[in-house]
Amino acid sequence: MALLRRCTIAGIAGVLALAPLSASLASTKKIKAASQLDDRKRIVHALNRLTFGPTPGEFEQVKAIGLEKWIDEQLHPEKIDDAGIEARLANFKTLQMSARELAEKFPPNPVIKQVADGKMAVPHNPDERLVYLAAFDRYDQKATKKQSAKAAEHNSDAASLPNDQVDDAAREHRREQRKHGEKLAAGIASLPASQRIAAMLRLSDEDRRDLLRISDESRATLIEGMSVGDREAVLAMRNPTALVHDELTEAKLLRAIYSSRQLEEVLTDFWFNHFNIYLNKGADHYYVTEYEREVIRPHAMGKFADLLKATAHSPAMLFYLDNAESVGPNSAAALGIPESLRRPMRRGPFGEPMPGPTPQVKKNRQQGLNENYARELMELHTLGVNGGYTQKDVTEVAKVFTGWTIEEPRKGGGFRFAERRHEPGVKYVLGQKIQENGEKEGEHVLEMLARDPHTAKFVCRKLAMRFVSDDPPQSLVDRMAETWERKDGDIREVLRTMLNAPEFWAPEAYRAKVKTPLEFVVSAVRATGAEVNDPLPLVRTLNQMGMPLYQMQPPTGYSMLAETWVNSAALLSRMNFALALGAGKMNGTQVAPELLLGKQAGTDPVAIETTLESDLLDGDVSDQTRNVIQKQFRDPQVLANVADDKRTQREGVLEGLILGSPEFQRR
Repeated sequence: MALLRRCTIAGIAGVLALAPLSASLASTKKIKAASQLDDRKRIVHALNRLTFGPTPGEFEQVKAIGLEKWIDEQLHPEKIDDAGIEARLANFKTLQMSARELAEKFPPNPVIKQVADGKMAVPHNPDERLVYLAAFDRYDQKATKKQSAKAAEHNSDAASLPNDQVDDAAREHRREQRKHGEKLAAGIASLPASQRIAAMLRLSDEDRRDLLRISDESRATLIEGMSVGDREAVLAMRNPTALVHDELTEAKLLRAIYSSRQLEEVLTDFWFNHFNIYLNKGADHYYVTEYEREVIRPHAMGKFADLLKATAHSPAMLFYLDNAESVGPNSAAALGIPESLRRPMRRGPFGEPMPGPTPQVKKNRQQGLNENYARELMELHTLGVNGGYTQKDVTEVAKVFTGWTIEEPRKGGGFRFAERRHEPGVKYVLGQKIQENGEKEGEHVLEMLARDPHTAKFVCRKLAMRFVSDDPPQSLVDRMAETWERKDGDIREVLRTMLNAPEFWAPEAYRAKVKTPLEFVVSAVRATGAEVNDPLPLVRTLNQMGMPLYQMQPPTGYSMLAETWVNSAALLSRMNFALALGAGKMNGTQVAPELLLGKQAGTDPVAIETTLESDLLDGDVSDQTRNVIQKQFRDPQVLANVADDKRTQREGVLEGLILGSPEFQRR
C-alpha cells in the first residue's frame, strides 16, 4: 500500500512509536501504592485491563452504572446477556462439534488414506460426501503425480524437453483448468442454493478438481444463499482441516472484539496460554476447539483445581505433551503380559497392594516412560520452576500418570485410563507417599499440586503480571496467594482481591503494560467501533506480527512481557496496521467515521485531532506524540495517498497515527 510505504519512509514508526515506547519500557517500573487514580482514570484503567480495550461510548456506560457494579458484572459473566456474539458465530458450525465429529466430517489425510485403501467407505450424507470426494481426489492426484514423475525419469523424450517448455505447458494446463472450473462454478451458482451440492456430487473427479481452482470471488458467489452445512462443505473441499482452524481463529477474534463478557474472554486467553496447546500438532488439529470450549472457558473463573483436572484429562493436553504414549516400565503392557495371564492383585493384612509373581512373557512389549507432561505440569502449570521439586519428582509424577491416554486419537476419541500401561507400586512425590491406586493416583497428585503454596504464589504472580505490571509488587502477589489458600484456589475471589488492592489502581500502573499483538489489534478495532465482516485479514495480520493464534509451539504459551514485543520490526507492523485501519484499507473491516467524530470538529486539524484523542485515548496523549502527529498530518504525501478513499482524509490519517502512538500501544 502506497500510504503505508510513504508513511514508513516519512519516519512515523521510528519517530512516533519505537523510540518513546521502547524507552519508557526498557526497565519495568515498580508500582507504589502511595497515590491513586482519579475517578475518570479508574474507569479508563479498568476498561484497559479487564477488557480488550474500550469501545465508543463504553466509558459513559460504565460511569452511568458505577465502576464497582460493572466490575461485579464482569466477575459473573453468566449474568451478562451475550446474544450478540452468539448471533455472529451462528454460521461457525465447527465450534459446537466434538473432536470426533470434526475428524469424521473434515477428514485428515490418514482417514483419506484409509478410504483410498478400501478400509473406510465414503459417507452417504451429501455434505460429508462432497468433502470426502474432494479430499480423495486430491490424494489420488498426488499419487498420480508421483507415478508420473517416476515414469518421466525413464522417458527419454520427456527428459529431452527444455525446462522452460515443460513449465510453459504446465502453466497453460493450469490456466485451462481454472477457466473450466470458473465455468462450472458459474453454472452451478445459477441453480437454486439447495440443489448445488447435488450438482457438485454429479461432477466427474476431474471436474471437481477444476472446481477447487476457482477464485475467492467465484467461491463466494457459489456459496451465497446456501445453508450453513452446505456452505462449510464447499469451503472444506480445498482443505478440511483449514476450515476447522479458520473458524476457530476467526471466532476467537470476534469474541474478543464483540463479546460483552470481556473479562471472561481475557481470562480464557490467559488460561489458554498458561495451559498452552499447539494447534498444528497431529490430532490437536481437532482437539483444540473442544479444549477451549469445554476445558478452558467454563473454568476460567472457577476453582483452579477443577481447571487443572480438566486440562489433565483433556485429549488435547494428553496428545500435545505426549502423555497418551507414556507406558510404565514395569506395567503389564511394557512386560508384554497378555490380558488372559493377569492375576488378581494380592493384598496385605491392611489392604495394601502386594507384589505377586510376574509371568515371564516378553512378546508384544510396549515401553517408554514419557516425562513431558509431568515436567510441564509442575514447571508451567502449578509449582513454577523454583517450586521445590526435583528430577526424581518429575519421574515419579510421570509414573503416576502412566495409563492416562486417548481412545483412537486420529478419530478424535476421548480420555481413557489404560490400566495395563499404568506403572504398578508406590510412588513418592514431593516427599509424599502415593499408594498404588490406578487412575486415582493422578487425581490425588493434581489435588496436591493445586493446593501447594508454591502453586498459589506462582499462578497469582502470573495473574498479576497480566493485569497489573510485568514485575508486580510482591505485597500484592502475597495477598492474592493468601486469598488463594484461604478460598481453595477460587480464581474469582483471587481476582477480587487484586481489584480491591491499591497496587492495581496505582498511577504507575496506568497505561504501563505493552499490548501483545492480539491485544493491540483487537483494541484498535474496538476503539474505532469497526464492523468486521471478514476476520481472516485480521488473523493474517496477527500472523505477520508474530502471534498466530493457537500456534505457539512451546508449552510456555505467548509471553505477556513488553520485552517480547518491543522491537523495530514488530512496532513497524503495528504502525502499518494502524494506518491501514485508519485509512479504511483493512480488508474485511470497515470503520464508520461518525462513530468517532460524533462531536462536530469542523475542518480545523487541531480540533479534529483533539476529538480523536478524546475518542480513542481519553485525551491521554503527550505533547511529544501530539507534535509528531501534527507534523506527519501536514505531510502532503501522506494526505495524497488517501485522496481516493471514501473516508475523510483527516480522519483516516489522524486515526491511524493515534492508533499507532505509544500511548495507544500501552494499556
